[in-house]
Amino acid sequence: MLMPVFAESILRSGPKGLGMLMAASGLGALGGALALLSRRGVRGLGRWVAISTAAFGVSLIGFSLSRTFWLSALLLVPVGAAIMVEMASSNTLIQAMVPNALRGRVMAVYSMMFMGMAPFGALFAGWLAERIGAPRTVALGGAICIVASAIFSLRLPSLRHEGLRLIVAQETVGGGVT
Repeated sequence: MLMPVFAESILRSGPKGLGMLMAASGLGALGGALALLSRRGVRGLGRWVAISTAAFGVSLIGFSLSRTFWLSALLLVPVGAAIMVEMASSNTLIQAMVPNALRGRVMAVYSMMFMGMAPFGALFAGWLAERIGAPRTVALGGAICIVASAIFSLRLPSLRHEGLRLIVAQETVGGGVT
């Protein structure tokens, strides 16, 4: 949501630069999606969530520090890849663990929370950027992602046990995930 500020005020690249920056992120997202194509099943996806969240944070911090257009565009490629891997992996894990009878409802709540909270996040990011600047706001977001990834990684062993129990329960009921 702060990309227009970066394109116009920080990188001085205007609307054309904004399009190129967004395309770089999209190219990374395509690469992340293609990387997930090779996966079979859900084993190891929790680790992918943790790593991609940390990679997203590191890439965001790098982007926030860059003042060169092409370096910024290059740094947005891993940003797009990491967010795609994180979102797709999280979605897959949630769908694999939820009983068939509740899957639609759970995904509706998940989607509502994800998309419904985005405007509030944008409002907060704009408010914060007005006070501390867009680069610092983006860097802070990246740092929060790194901390969240570390916490998730520490809790992953216990989460993995519970997640496996839920997935096995789904497979024995006939709603299995391969």
